[in-house]
Amino acid sequence: MLKRVVQIGLLLVGGTLGVLFLPYLFTLSSFTSQPMIDNPYVAAVLGAIVLYLLGLFIADPIVNFIKWMEDLLLKAPIFDLLFGTIGLIVGLSVAFLVSFGLSSIEIPIITSILPILLSILLGYLGFQVGFKKREEFLHALFAMRTSSQKKKDGSDASVQSEAKVNKILDTSVIIDGRIADIAATGFLEGVLVVPQFMLTELQHIADSSDSLKRTKGRRGLDVLKRLQTEDGPSVLITDEDFNDVAEVDLKLVRLAKSMNGLVVTNDFNLNKVADLHGVDVLNINDLANAVKPVVIPGEEMHVVVIKDGKEHNQGVAYLDDGTMIVIEEGRSHIGNTIDVVVTSVLQTSAGRMIFAKPKNGKSAKS
Repeated sequence: MLKRVVQIGLLLVGGTLGVLFLPYLFTLSSFTSQPMIDNPYVAAVLGAIVLYLLGLFIADPIVNFIKWMEDLLLKAPIFDLLFGTIGLIVGLSVAFLVSFGLSSIEIPIITSILPILLSILLGYLGFQVGFKKREEFLHALFAMRTSSQKKKDGSDASVQSEAKVNKILDTSVIIDGRIADIAATGFLEGVLVVPQFMLTELQHIADSSDSLKRTKGRRGLDVLKRLQTEDGPSVLITDEDFNDVAEVDLKLVRLAKSMNGLVVTNDFNLNKVADLHGVDVLNINDLANAVKPVVIPGEEMHVVVIKDGKEHNQGVAYLDDGTMIVIEEGRSHIGNTIDVVVTSVLQTSAGRMIFAKPKNGKSAKS
């Protein structure tokens, strides 16, 4: 079917070219004195025949090219097509204006061929500029919107507007579940964006044959349902994908750039990848460490010694938030509630550890 359409198109193009150019060839020959030959109908038929014969050789390559372009356009992200199309329209508009300015020149090659060449050249350049500069256009539009919002609502409203940006969630933070509790407190503003490729990955985890992975996947789906139903930031499911990128982490970074948003995660590696690409990250683990109770050396605490430590005669206790307390000479107090005095605090990438010693070396009375 497509090949037949291409052949008909070649016939029409051939007829048009015959009407346009064959009369000039006739003027250079003796056919000008033959009315049966030197007329537009004969020129159209001859042009159509020439293009039809040529089409027997070039129709298949044209069809293959059209199918290749169709597959390429179907796989391209929507923003790439949008800005590429805008650039194409601008390029064709410029070509039309230039051709209109040259229409007063009575030279056949300028009035007939040059507009076609300008349309092809400027249309291609416009599409390429729009396609390759799409991220800069998005940043410029966002900057203009932010600037106008500042002028309209004042400085206080502008600060609030800047805070309400898109926050892209990754699989680890959804499975973790704490994002739902944070959103319910009202500290998290803006729109929580969940890309479809993340939902697909979460679905695969929930359908895993491994019971632990299956439990995590279902927990993640329950967390998403909770985010959608409870009061708090709105949840946006986006179909935007990047088929030219295989890694999910890189897709998240590309999505954050295209939406001018932040990545919300507790994955250390994704945190580093986003930093390398200049994308801001909200790390749930960093937030959890930041809101842990502050303790200083010399402060007294009331704890329950749960188990022995790694070193000789050490005991281990935990705060309500899970912070480990290593107690010197605490092994003999396992199972007892005692008062301890903080000696030092160690902050590591895994969290915070508190070192303490028993106060007076005795158990507290219940």
